[in-house]
Amino acid sequence: MKRKKYSKVVIVGRTNVGKSTLFNRLSEGVKSIALDYQGVTRDFIADTICWKDRCFELIDTGGISLRKTKDPIAEKIRTQALELIDQSVAVIFMVDALAGLLPEDREIAKALHKIGKPVILVVNKVDTRLGKEARYEFTRLGFKDHIDISAQHGVGIVDLFDAILAYVPADVVVEEQEPTSNVVILGKPNVGKSSLMNVLLNKERAIVADMPGTTREPIQEHFTFDKAAIQVTDTPGLRKKRKIEEPIEKIMAKTALKAVERADVVVLVVDAHAGTLVDQELKLAFYVFEKQHKGLVIAFNKDDLMDEEIHARLEWNLEPYEYFFDKIPQVRTSCKSKKNIGRLVKAVQAVSQRYHQTFSNDDLTVLFKEALVRRPLYRNKQRLKIHRVRQIRTAPITIELFVNEPKWFGPSQLAYFDGVLRKSFDLKGVPVRFVSQKGE
Repeated sequence: MKRKKYSKVVIVGRTNVGKSTLFNRLSEGVKSIALDYQGVTRDFIADTICWKDRCFELIDTGGISLRKTKDPIAEKIRTQALELIDQSVAVIFMVDALAGLLPEDREIAKALHKIGKPVILVVNKVDTRLGKEARYEFTRLGFKDHIDISAQHGVGIVDLFDAILAYVPADVVVEEQEPTSNVVILGKPNVGKSSLMNVLLNKERAIVADMPGTTREPIQEHFTFDKAAIQVTDTPGLRKKRKIEEPIEKIMAKTALKAVERADVVVLVVDAHAGTLVDQELKLAFYVFEKQHKGLVIAFNKDDLMDEEIHARLEWNLEPYEYFFDKIPQVRTSCKSKKNIGRLVKAVQAVSQRYHQTFSNDDLTVLFKEALVRRPLYRNKQRLKIHRVRQIRTAPITIELFVNEPKWFGPSQLAYFDGVLRKSFDLKGVPVRFVSQKGE
């Protein structure tokens, strides 16, 4: 398919000036977490914005100081922001009128003047008396384009759009494939989700650090594998509900689970070096497969740290759930050595294809009728009968059974038909939904 490639416009500024609030005001689809304390946004997020007859890619960056720092996360945010500025056609430099002109604002302004990109100075929070009085002091920063706004209340947004379009050239058309799979990476904090994202993209897209909670917002990108385009989303790490206290972590959990709802296939990343799946990971696996009915692949990551004893302990701990994990593809990976990353992607592609497959209604009817001949099922001494079967949707595969008495077809009976179907077709990693109704 043909897709338009859009010019980049980057929002920068120190922490807590309202960058994410502005991004959310301008973006219709992607939403950035906006809370009233510092350092919420870390990885950049982007969305395509259209105004009048022109479109551009708007990018929200983490709060920055353009001065080098020893803080590893802050330094990665700074480096990432500089790369994005270099790729952009214009920079929205955002400041806070209520806070006034601060030394960090002067430092960022000085750096932007040196870089030489077109800069639109956006003074936020001018919808109050104090903000209106303070807005003029920012003229000292020396930028020609100066727009006063209130990101929260939408004041000055039209003027800002017009200022941006002055720097946005006509769209360039490029050839790009439609993604064949929508894949979401899920798991606890610090199991290697962002590292996996970076390996798949072959670039440092997600910020990686040896501390939980580094990723705070879903990051969505595309990559190509074996000539197929795949959309992949990295999500924040999910902890047990009772351990979640901060408002930001509640929002992080909500956005991660929302991403699962839009997925075709979920890759559940597990720290294999721990030698077990904890209760939280088991719940996530069942949630994805049996409640959300999404394709599922489990990546046992950090395999480079494993020895025979840990492997044996992991297998022993998985034995009680063998009935479930027999249905799920499992790949041992190492993001550090890139071990089995190609195998993992192939497993994801195979699950995606199965997730969208269709069956002949006649074949399904014959299959299930013959199964009941070989092994009759009874409820209250009454024999269960299937008259006909049809597939009513795919992704997830949903099969409708026309039966003599729907209430007799409970979870254990439907599990039997699920097993019959899986013995006849390769459905590894794919959930199947059954619905039954009375019919001849």
